[in-house]
Amino acid sequence: MSGILLQIIIIPVAASVLVFLARYKIGKKARWIAPLSLLYTTALLCKVGLNIYHGKEIFEKYPIIATYIDLSLLADGLSLPVALIINVLCATLAFYSIHYVEHRIEILYADLDEKTQLKYYTRFFMLYLLFPTGFIGVCFATNLLAMYFFLELLPIPLYFIMAYFGYIERVRVALMCLLWGVVGASLFLVGSLLTFFQIGSFQISDISTLVGNPWTIWIILFILIGVSTKMAIFPLHVWMPWVHAEHPTCIAGLLAVYANLGAYVLLRVAILPLQEDFKLFSIPLMIMALFTMVYGSLLTMAQTDVKRLAACSTISQISYSVLGLAALTTVSIEGGMFFFLSHIMGKTIFFSTAGILVYVRGIRNMRQMGGLASRMPITAILWIMGAMMLSGFPPFSSFAAEWIMFTGIFEKGMYTSPVGLIIAVLGV
Repeated sequence: MSGILLQIIIIPVAASVLVFLARYKIGKKARWIAPLSLLYTTALLCKVGLNIYHGKEIFEKYPIIATYIDLSLLADGLSLPVALIINVLCATLAFYSIHYVEHRIEILYADLDEKTQLKYYTRFFMLYLLFPTGFIGVCFATNLLAMYFFLELLPIPLYFIMAYFGYIERVRVALMCLLWGVVGASLFLVGSLLTFFQIGSFQISDISTLVGNPWTIWIILFILIGVSTKMAIFPLHVWMPWVHAEHPTCIAGLLAVYANLGAYVLLRVAILPLQEDFKLFSIPLMIMALFTMVYGSLLTMAQTDVKRLAACSTISQISYSVLGLAALTTVSIEGGMFFFLSHIMGKTIFFSTAGILVYVRGIRNMRQMGGLASRMPITAILWIMGAMMLSGFPPFSSFAAEWIMFTGIFEKGMYTSPVGLIIAVLGV
């Protein structure tokens, strides 16, 4: 098993290079490199999962500079399920993208010759393969600088894919997304540097030594604002509706992962090691999450554009995970992370069916989409499934996640905080 975690992170990058090298020799067949390489990394993740199931965590360390800057990776009961589900979604959407991207190129670059169109086609998959590297790197990283590197990596393919293959205002919105992503990651970096100056280490396992340190509140604050920017928590949400409306629909599920991943980072870096100090932020963060839930829902109901509908619903649904994490009980945290995974799966289904509707009908206004269920029954069923999954209907996993999460939140309210109890009631 030596080096298996590094393989999982490096293979998509190697596949991206292979797509570039093979684009003229095998033409459009190079597109299959992306999904097949991700199927292979999924198999490797399943192999890692078997080890964890038998109680064997996997830790790998690769020194870079001195002793405090390294690439250290850990697969445990928290990081592995998140990484596995994200990788499966990346592989699934890679297959989905094969024809969708071809369709977008035919629309955007119809006046270009076939060789130039091929460049754009392979360029998409070269960029796409950077997503799983960034996502899985964030999940497995146990060094704050390594985690920052992977967080900074993610806006790069997002920017170029949106600028090349998005919709009407794609270049302007791509720049907006890049700037917000860099701001969020930079704030995370400030918190990481403050951590190093206090404890002389970037290792997440050493962060717990900050408990009681007067600088800990500032460290948590910088990290919290940084990840809240990526999670689009009010009032840091303004980029989300624009970005979701303009990106190519084939990466919509990945954008949901991009936004939700902040919840995992917050849990791994701030909540678990610094839970006592984080209690100061618990109630304010729960109030912000509750407000964002309501605000996002009202925004959703006001939409007529099918993509903006899904975008605004994302703002609301991410806040459920944040609410569970902010309650700081074991049960609420488990429910919040469970909802995070349910949400990214439901959102992938929901957005992918929205992409099919836009692909077939060529319109995004829902007022002009009536009567499609009789002509597209499978798409309609998938749309309903995605909507029910996002809404927390039984028997879908999001219902169980919300049940677990609110059980933990009520537990906090009944035994420790009357304000928490009020928030729990309002949240339900």
